[in-house]
Amino acid sequence: MKSTFVKSNLTALAFFLLVASSATAQEPSCQRDELPDPPRFVYRCANGLVLEAEAAAQLGLPQDAGQTRAGSATVSDKAVLIEVTPGSGAFQILTPHAIAAVRGTAYVVDVTSTTTSVFVIEGQVSVSLPDGSQAVVLGPGEGTDATPGQSLTSRVWGQDRAARLLARFAR
Repeated sequence: MKSTFVKSNLTALAFFLLVASSATAQEPSCQRDELPDPPRFVYRCANGLVLEAEAAAQLGLPQDAGQTRAGSATVSDKAVLIEVTPGSGAFQILTPHAIAAVRGTAYVVDVTSTTTSVFVIEGQVSVSLPDGSQAVVLGPGEGTDATPGQSLTSRVWGQDRAARLLARFAR
């Protein structure tokens, strides 16, 4: 029990140190545009990756030398809409509560201090806990809420909830 607690805390600490070192997105191979209503930033990256982040979102986009584009991003607060062109390679979003991984799709990840919500617009997204366990696969119109101590479940989101989330990206 104590070992699991220590391991969980070390994982959380490592995640937050990574996010703290990249609190704003670094854009070595991405073009950043600002959109006004609602306020947000759009990062257009190589190989068809587009990240649309709320203005207050805490987004980290690491770039490894020799990569055409990043293979992952971190989100620690607020929402990011992600579009990945099919066939462009794997991409994942890492949050304190979940990992959302795709091959080609459009989806939204919304992070608060207690929950990570993932909603799929098109395609499929695999969502797991930060340790890789309890994976669920979501399809269009489906979402999940990752909260510490709770199991992940896939469910169809109601029209109101989906519309409120997508309105944050003028959709």
